[in-house]
Amino acid sequence: MIAYLKGQILFFTEHGLVLTTAAGVGYEVFLPARLSSQLQTGQEVELYTYTVVREDVLDLYGFLSWAQRNTFSVLLTIPKVGPKLALAILDVFGPDKLQQIVTQEDASLLATVPGIGTKTAKKILLDLKDKLKIPSSSEVKNTGNNSVVQDALEALKNLGYASAEVEPLLTEIIQKEPECDVSMLIREVLRQKVKTQ
Repeated sequence: MIAYLKGQILFFTEHGLVLTTAAGVGYEVFLPARLSSQLQTGQEVELYTYTVVREDVLDLYGFLSWAQRNTFSVLLTIPKVGPKLALAILDVFGPDKLQQIVTQEDASLLATVPGIGTKTAKKILLDLKDKLKIPSSSEVKNTGNNSVVQDALEALKNLGYASAEVEPLLTEIIQKEPECDVSMLIREVLRQKVKTQ
């Protein structure tokens, strides 16, 4: 699964953008409409991505934070909530606000999302109650170094780097900075790679 992308915005599509990486690979990424409106063609951007794989579909959905991406993946576990509706929810409410809505069982507020009626909103809230747990930054950092290194390695491989090329750097960095999260680890590897080029 592609979990992270860094690159330059080549152009925008109807529901997202095409991002080109340093390795010369272009990815089409679907985004919340509000996020698209904040970005510009040619801009360098880092996105946390979620890959939706089905029989005839392989789509990438991008977000500026891991919390947004995590919330998107949780929403997809709710019956009758597909990627488009999950994206619509996150276009209106951030993870913290959605957590608040779930805690307060505010179906009328959730029903303001296009495509969601009051009855559907109540069902979504009921399903989300035990599922929606947005990790804090400290919780993300404490999920274990092995998991962090593996996630960073997968992301770097998706950016075109070979495992043998970046694994030593990942090990070295995590030993020096054991509190590194995935994005910090990836940024540090990319920074060191640029220095050695």
